[in-house]
Amino acid sequence: MAGALTDNGFVTVENGSPSAMVRLHGDWTIDNAVDIDSAMPGVVAACKAGAVVDCSAIGSLDTTGAVLIRRYCAAIEEAGAAVLTGVLAAHKTLLDVITCCPPPAATEPDHAPWYLLPLLQAGEATMRALRSSARLLGFLGLVLMRLFGSLFDMGRVRLVPVIHQMEVVGLQSMGIVGLISFLIGAVMVNQGAIQLARFGADIFVIDMLGIGHLRELGILLTAIIIAGRSGSAFTAQIGSMVLHEEVDAMKTLGMNPIDVLVLPRLVALVVCLPLLAFYADIVGIAGGALMAWIQLDITPANFLTYFREVISIDHYWVGIIKAPFFAAVIATTGCYHGLRVHGSADALGMRTTRSVVQSIFLVIVLDALFAIFFTSVGL
Repeated sequence: MAGALTDNGFVTVENGSPSAMVRLHGDWTIDNAVDIDSAMPGVVAACKAGAVVDCSAIGSLDTTGAVLIRRYCAAIEEAGAAVLTGVLAAHKTLLDVITCCPPPAATEPDHAPWYLLPLLQAGEATMRALRSSARLLGFLGLVLMRLFGSLFDMGRVRLVPVIHQMEVVGLQSMGIVGLISFLIGAVMVNQGAIQLARFGADIFVIDMLGIGHLRELGILLTAIIIAGRSGSAFTAQIGSMVLHEEVDAMKTLGMNPIDVLVLPRLVALVVCLPLLAFYADIVGIAGGALMAWIQLDITPANFLTYFREVISIDHYWVGIIKAPFFAAVIATTGCYHGLRVHGSADALGMRTTRSVVQSIFLVIVLDALFAIFFTSVGL
């Protein structure tokens, strides 16, 4: 059968025992690919028991020729066995790189039906939120342990950082807190007066302002402002230190990052937020009194007289009691996300955004729980 395939000038098959000898010769290039490929069925049929493929007589070889050689070997391998021999040094690297059977590519996974996607996304988001809440709760427990431990070891208390953070989160926040509280108080009176005027009950706008602002809006707006202003700053500052490996340096020096970075911010915010809430209450009521004077012709003296008669001190304490809890949530959330920054600036931006969103969400949830609690106890 030796001369059966020699007429194309590229392949010669010689019978042998137990395998046939397939000799490749000529130029195995893209120009001769059609002629070479046409000889393949006959060669494979003649090598039912396998073959030794000799490449020593090949002249020129390019990528197409290497693919065809690999294809020959694969087809003969399926019939029996194929041994590639006589490969020239100039051709070895190309044949090593080329394969006629590329590794299987990963296929796109099956997608769930479109009508199930919202349920799956909601479930995944719920699981992520639960895991994040669990980690945040664990971090809060760790912070509280370090805080209570510092009460018995006052040397761990860093007074200078606490004072500095009180200035940053408290004193420097008074401008934006006062402006927003003043405007909210004025808007409440303005809108309330328009609605109550229909019933001739303009005077009750003072009740609405006092109860609403002292119990809810004053502390809630202040906490949201601080979450957006100071909570994000906590995350950005600590996250930047993590990226620059300053936190790792602290650990190397034997310093606990909780004591150095978290506790001063927590203590400062717990002290300052009730003070800011008191300030917001005063400024908000002043804004409402000014609007009542302008719109309803209620003088400030009459406003304060009626305000003292209808608003009890309980409404004030209901709002102030919430402040330390809101402060703990904001400071813990901001520091937690800052310490979890890793990778790049993108991670820092993502954590800062998540810190603000999560802080505001937790503050609102906590405020709702407080509202239910105070209502149930009759306050």
